[in-house]
Amino acid sequence: MLNVFTLANGRLFQEEIDQPQALAQLQPVWVDLENPSEDEKRWVEARFELKIPKDAVDDDLEESARFYEEDNGELHIRSDFLIDAEDVSKGNDARPARNVRVAFILHNNVLFSIHGEDLPVFRLLRLRARRTPALIEDAKDVLLKLYDADAEYSADALEGIYDNLERVSARVLKQDVNDEAAGAALTAIAREEDLNGRIRRNVMDTRRALSFMMRSRMLNAEQFEEARQILRDIDSLDSHTAFLFDKINFLLDATVGFININQNKIIKIFSVASVALLPPTLIASIYGMNFKFMPELDWQAGYPFALALMVVSVAAPFIYFRAKGWLR
Repeated sequence: MLNVFTLANGRLFQEEIDQPQALAQLQPVWVDLENPSEDEKRWVEARFELKIPKDAVDDDLEESARFYEEDNGELHIRSDFLIDAEDVSKGNDARPARNVRVAFILHNNVLFSIHGEDLPVFRLLRLRARRTPALIEDAKDVLLKLYDADAEYSADALEGIYDNLERVSARVLKQDVNDEAAGAALTAIAREEDLNGRIRRNVMDTRRALSFMMRSRMLNAEQFEEARQILRDIDSLDSHTAFLFDKINFLLDATVGFININQNKIIKIFSVASVALLPPTLIASIYGMNFKFMPELDWQAGYPFALALMVVSVAAPFIYFRAKGWLR
């Protein structure tokens, strides 16, 4: 999908292009290629005299290839953007949280973005730019506003983690936790830990991209100050991610502790049963020996006495364990 954005009266207007003739008539500030076809890439390259790298959105790029400037002044930036987990109520098609690689090319005051799927940050910027006048003035403003929205989206995702962990805490710490509840809590904790790690990676990548833009001297004074403000917002998220890691570890230890307690209860039952069955086993083995004069033959009450003695030997350990409180 090829979307072209132009500025008019301080607002961003979107045009979806399906023919190269439509692209030739526009003077855009932002060209967004979402999972583009080869034809769409050729249209853009021919119209703007631009070469789109074949490995633009590859995940195995070297670090030196993620931020660089061409001899003609063309800037290349590769950044990761967060997509939060979709609602699990949607069924098996719901996808987990993930980071999506986006390639930015700043060429002749036009920003080109290439990515494999639609991103919430991009949708948020399009909505704001249509509603807010004078929000964007040039292509560099588009890039800065994308990173600003990305930091805000990460903050919202962190708030979601807080809320989800509160619900897990209510289940784990305020009621008797059986194995089923503990398994559900472990699943939720693992999901939030994965999202927290992705947020931390995302804000680190955004910080590196903004630092590169500030070092490249491509920003004017107002844009430079805006980039510094975004960096301060990102720095404030680090303490939250660190706190959430500690909270996740605490809930993980607590849940595993409850699982161990439940397992110990099962082992205790077997231990008590094995101890209680030792005396009757001993009595049965003694009475089963081949004596010359067998009690059960020489004594009419031999069998009933042996059975009663076995019952008493079983009951005595249980009475003792109950008095000690070991059966609670």
